[in-house]
Amino acid sequence: MRLSGTREYQLLKQLAYTRLAGTPEEEKAANLLAETIREIGLTPEVDIFDIEDAKQPTATLTVTEPYCKTYEVTGYKCCKSTPEGGMDAPLIYAESMLDANLVNAKDAIVLVQMPLTVEKYRRLLKAGVAGFITMGGDYYDNPKDTGIVTRKLRKTMTVHGLTSGAHIRVKDAMEMVEKHASKIHLDVQNENEIRQSRNVYVELQGTEIPDEIVSFGAHYDSVEFSKGVYDNGSGAVILMELLRYFKENPPKRTLRFHWYGSEEIGLEGSKHFVKTHEAELEKHVLMINVDMAGPVLGRDVAIVTADDSLRVFTDYFMKTRGYAVDVAQRTYSSDNMPFADKKVPAISFARLAAPGAGYYHSKNDHMTFMSAETLLKTTLHVLDFAKEMVNAAVFPVPKTMPEDMVKKIDEYFYKKEFKEAEEKAQKSQ
Repeated sequence: MRLSGTREYQLLKQLAYTRLAGTPEEEKAANLLAETIREIGLTPEVDIFDIEDAKQPTATLTVTEPYCKTYEVTGYKCCKSTPEGGMDAPLIYAESMLDANLVNAKDAIVLVQMPLTVEKYRRLLKAGVAGFITMGGDYYDNPKDTGIVTRKLRKTMTVHGLTSGAHIRVKDAMEMVEKHASKIHLDVQNENEIRQSRNVYVELQGTEIPDEIVSFGAHYDSVEFSKGVYDNGSGAVILMELLRYFKENPPKRTLRFHWYGSEEIGLEGSKHFVKTHEAELEKHVLMINVDMAGPVLGRDVAIVTADDSLRVFTDYFMKTRGYAVDVAQRTYSSDNMPFADKKVPAISFARLAAPGAGYYHSKNDHMTFMSAETLLKTTLHVLDFAKEMVNAAVFPVPKTMPEDMVKKIDEYFYKKEFKEAEEKAQKSQ
């Protein structure tokens, strides 16, 4: 079977619309992937699972001193609602989130620069703030054609406690600071809800070593206001092309192809798979993840989250085959991580766009920067690598995770912070 970048590109065009986690649009994309698998001649499994989310919060923000002006904001999903009708509080700009910035933060609303990390959020809670405001976008964004992203407090934050939060345009935040806004009225009303997301699976049974499993993964959801073709419709279509190849060229080891939903809100799809298939993971010898590919201008990388021998092997392999792929060993924030956390060796392939020539988590993530040729370019070296692994006489990667990598994985998942929150909750009982 001949690989086709044109076929990948056409499928990508069909996925080129916003696909938020747990929405009808995400379900539509899952159905498209499942139907494409059926057209290949295989039977997909659609795994429906629950995600914790929230309805679109209502939010208003008005500066009341020393001037009066109402600004457009969005409320944080899963945050604490303000009292009905809102609250009045001093405004503080904590530009560095240092102790000196937070001296007077108790019962104030704090303006914070992105990113809002777990560490920053915990410092806000410790300071006793009444709420916080983050800023985003670009100063030159036109409000007429650029919305304000609705952000969400993830479990890594809410486990430590709740406070009220809103998100504002960076231009408006700059005006507030320039005009020395000192008191504001903030009203955020949030209502949490459970939504349903979907993973799509299909399996090819190994012809010689069926009890060893290599899984391929790519998420297919997107963020708000983004068509999500670079991140990560591209990975989804590359996986489909790999499936076509191995359908026609049966592998020695069993292959599982997974298209994950809800990656953008905390790797929910891959976490769900790992949690519900934990016993099966003993058979998984490698996870191959594809997240972001296809920009005309860019460079190919392979990120190894496993024993360093896999990095060495991959680097040698790419060089001997003439593929210009930069190989490194580290964590990669994608669906490889839940597998690595369970000691399954993982490798993530991506094509990183050149500055200004491709965007992710952005309204500018669209087909303009993509091409069939560059989709195929990445597909070819991923396939060659996969064939080497899938059909190896003896699987060359040890199923161990070095201690330094375990530490990085634990830090990525904030395990220490979760433990501290659990211990604090137990003491308060």
